[in-house]
Amino acid sequence: MTRIRITLIQRTAAIFLFAATLPLAAQSALTPAEARTQHAFEAAKKLGAPELYAFLKPMPKGADLHMHLSGAVYAETFIAEAVKQGLCVDPVALSFAKPVTGADAPCGTGHVPAAAALKDQKLYDALIDSFSMRGFVPSEGFTGHDQFFDTFARFGGLKDEAGEWLDEVATRAATQNEQYLEIMQTPTFSHAAGLGYKLGWPADATKNVTAAQLADLRTALLALGLRDEVATDTKEFADAKKERENIEVCKFDPPGVPDRVHGSGVGWQECFVTIHWLYQILRGFPPQQVFAQTLLGFEVASTDPDVVGLNFVMPEDGRVSMQDYHLQMQMVDYLHSVYPKVRISLHAGELAPGMVAPDGLRFHIRDAIDLGHAERIGHGIDVLYENDPSALLKEMAARHVMVEINLTSNDGILGIKGTDHPLHAYMAAHVPWALSTDDEGVSRIDLTHEYVRGAEEQNLTYADLKQSARTSLEHAFLRGESLWAAPDDFAHRKPACAAAITPTSQPALECSTLLQSSERAAQQWELEQRFAAFEAAQH
Repeated sequence: MTRIRITLIQRTAAIFLFAATLPLAAQSALTPAEARTQHAFEAAKKLGAPELYAFLKPMPKGADLHMHLSGAVYAETFIAEAVKQGLCVDPVALSFAKPVTGADAPCGTGHVPAAAALKDQKLYDALIDSFSMRGFVPSEGFTGHDQFFDTFARFGGLKDEAGEWLDEVATRAATQNEQYLEIMQTPTFSHAAGLGYKLGWPADATKNVTAAQLADLRTALLALGLRDEVATDTKEFADAKKERENIEVCKFDPPGVPDRVHGSGVGWQECFVTIHWLYQILRGFPPQQVFAQTLLGFEVASTDPDVVGLNFVMPEDGRVSMQDYHLQMQMVDYLHSVYPKVRISLHAGELAPGMVAPDGLRFHIRDAIDLGHAERIGHGIDVLYENDPSALLKEMAARHVMVEINLTSNDGILGIKGTDHPLHAYMAAHVPWALSTDDEGVSRIDLTHEYVRGAEEQNLTYADLKQSARTSLEHAFLRGESLWAAPDDFAHRKPACAAAITPTSQPALECSTLLQSSERAAQQWELEQRFAAFEAAQH
């Protein structure tokens, strides 16, 4: 173990030396406003986490790009919805259960109505602990990884209330000065999966599959009517967003530009949190199902402008996920050739030594980039264990492949934190990165908490956190060109928008034309205005 640790330290040192030979990201010295804010940040940091949280909560944060919808909802919401839906609770397994239809005792033997939790504080608390990481202490044979992923089955059985869940996460985001969320969600895919099983999988494609074989499978799936489910999924996504708008009383006129009308929760602010979807594909199933669902995801993302990309989910260390990882990247490689405009972000490298055999740590991130065409990597924890990590980091920096950093999730699931986290290796190699939440409900956190953790655990400065916010919008799957003159260069805006941005400034005519034509540039301009207001308020 010591030898491995020394090797990693040597590799990291080499990466730092390599990074010094790269052109530094164009960054100017701190402006007076930034210097003043950095001073206030350091003062809050010295006072402790609560003071730092209070300081960072109103800080503009741009986007949260790594968020699973069901995992982002707090357990209290699930319990309240289970009561409304008339579900039952298994008090031993601490999970929801369906009622027994037509029985004198609707919940059956040993189960109680979910409403009982509202009168039994111990049961209520136990359910929250069961549905989240709250109070969890690892024990022999049961890790944080186990608890985290087991929660989803325990609160399963609920009727999908995606519109209400969107309202919850948007309202929470608004209170923290976030602007944009890319939310991972799995819509209905049972028809596509059934077709996949009907066709089966080529007997000679257990380890590798050719583009020709995948092309034949795609043709057959489409001929059998896989596209019939596209309309179903598009409606599910649209209905959820419409319900969110109804809850928040958001009025969009013109489309996509909310008026400042008063809504629920914090008021109209939540209406200004833009939400797009990432289509979730379940990687832990046989290849015929995974390919059919992935094809459906590409089809939906090609036709629904609100579905801006796709991602693969489920534990990366699962048996099927590990066995078929390369095979699945070959699927994505082929489908990318057919649907080149669909954006891709992939969970890759959400692994730690000891979780899997050493060979399993050596290629996932590289495969996700080179075969999976991932523009963003979720987690990326095992990067220093990959084959030739220096070359991999250099490639990620050169291609501007961003890493979605989930500090609390990485600690809770993988036990990776502090100096064991590769964040500073990414920073030294000039790989773009941004903080995100992953599953804020299960982890009992929010994005501000991740900013605090970044400052305290990773010693990030105010300038680092500001760069994280800017990077999140630079790498969001938003339509249109960037406000910035060059990728990840946050010192120079495009000439049309080069004038100073103040809390009240209006863009010049040429700049306004850019903002109106680009969803991305408009969000980035808004972020700069929010930073100007935040920094002007510091003393």
